[in-house]
Amino acid sequence: MKKFYFMFLVAIMYIGMNGFTLIGQAVEEESSSFSYKVILPENQHSKEVSYFDLRVTPSQEQTVIIKMTNSSEKEITVEVSLNSAKTNTNGVVEYGPSELKKDSSLKYDFADIATGEKTVKIPAKQTIDYKLNIKMPNASFDGVISGGIYMIEKGQIDGQKAMIKNEYGYLVGMLLTETDTVIKPELSLNKVYAQQQNYRNAVFVNFSNTNPAYVDKMTLEGQITKKGSKEVLYDTKQNNMRMAPNSQINFPILMNGEKMIPGDYNAHILITTENGGKWEWNQSFTITDEEADKFNKEDVSLLQENSINWWIILIIVLGIMMLGAIIFIIIHIIGKKNKKRKKELRKSKKKHR
Repeated sequence: MKKFYFMFLVAIMYIGMNGFTLIGQAVEEESSSFSYKVILPENQHSKEVSYFDLRVTPSQEQTVIIKMTNSSEKEITVEVSLNSAKTNTNGVVEYGPSELKKDSSLKYDFADIATGEKTVKIPAKQTIDYKLNIKMPNASFDGVISGGIYMIEKGQIDGQKAMIKNEYGYLVGMLLTETDTVIKPELSLNKVYAQQQNYRNAVFVNFSNTNPAYVDKMTLEGQITKKGSKEVLYDTKQNNMRMAPNSQINFPILMNGEKMIPGDYNAHILITTENGGKWEWNQSFTITDEEADKFNKEDVSLLQENSINWWIILIIVLGIMMLGAIIFIIIHIIGKKNKKRKKELRKSKKKHR
């Protein structure tokens, strides 16, 4: 019995150790064979940055270059996407591909001004020039147009060699300006509504930065009260937020696992910046019976509190029972074999006598 349990534990440890070893090898074997270098043109406005910061003129056409290098022994494919700058729910500016909506105030979209190949093949051990063409609008403008060039090496996953495949993406920003005129950001409230963030009940505040300027070091304070009451039901405060030019943000005020109750509410929103910017709104909104019922059924916090996952419990119990049955059968078989051997030994001893 001791030998059996020892062998059983050794087998489990062997499987576990080899599993981790295989995963570790899969990760270690993957490395990026793709690298790039930004070639700053003569009209680079700030020489101290590694991204494109170009001073341009109306109707200007220009081609900028990013050198792409393949250091591997085989041809690689790099996919390129051009994206306007947007702001996510955390108050962080995103320059890569995203499903964030464009704001209606965006007059000049970076994705329309800059064009380039979406797919690039780079031969083994070679460097190529990726050309990005810029065509500025005919009308002059103050402020900034901003966007990002996202590059990612794509490869085939060989399921027999590795279960994990690392993909290395790179991002290069681009700012386009025509003048040194300082444009102040302008924020406007769009709507307040009930929704969920990551399957948790929340009230969302949607507002826009309608000017072609960044909002830096922004602090948002939000409070939700029942209409006609001063009691704060939900509140939040977030510092060091940033907004892209001509972008919008859906900022969540979480309900902290509480049940959403239909009714009329009021949202008080205060936004300040370190350079003196200030915006304050009071907005009434309604949570309908249908919304409350739908979101309460989907809120993972409420589901965890109000229900037990009997399926998981059943699977665990069955697993323990099956393991116990297997061990019992093995012990029973070993016991029978031992009895049989003992009987044979007794018979052989009797014959010798």
